[in-house]
Amino acid sequence: MRKKIALDMDEVVANVMPKFLAAYEAEFGKCLQREDYWGKKIYDIPGADHIRNVLYNKGFFRDLPVMENSQEVVQELNEKYDIFFTTSAMEFRNSLEDKYDWLLDHFPFISWKKFVFCGDKSILRADYMIDDHPRNLKKFVGKGLLYTASHNIDENSYTRVNNWLEVREFFASETP
Repeated sequence: MRKKIALDMDEVVANVMPKFLAAYEAEFGKCLQREDYWGKKIYDIPGADHIRNVLYNKGFFRDLPVMENSQEVVQELNEKYDIFFTTSAMEFRNSLEDKYDWLLDHFPFISWKKFVFCGDKSILRADYMIDDHPRNLKKFVGKGLLYTASHNIDENSYTRVNNWLEVREFFASETP
């Protein structure tokens, strides 16, 4: 029986930062630099909390850029592991169709039967989970890998991966 890997979408395989940066610039007329938001979410910048509302827009999740090297590494992992995309899509109703179509476009080698749209990831059972939110790894019973994002840089409780090449390196030393 193959081991299972649960993969988050946003800020793990799908890059939401360009859209948040564009929304901030459109609203405030300022192009943010990494040091302006590093250590928090863009909508945690004072006065920018309403920027989070773009997540409710139909189409927000549909055309996100793919994280560099994620497609190749996920395809490699898929040869040895059962890959499940596990995304907290329930808060943003319009994201369901967008995320579904995005996954089909960018990861066509993963069956739609392995897409898990949920609100609470504590129900997930897999051997590994790669996620950018420590709260999702906290109750996870398998091995949690924290994918680096601006909002989690101070978290030290989990094995950290900074990019997909590091994910590849981590699994190269694991037994499938």
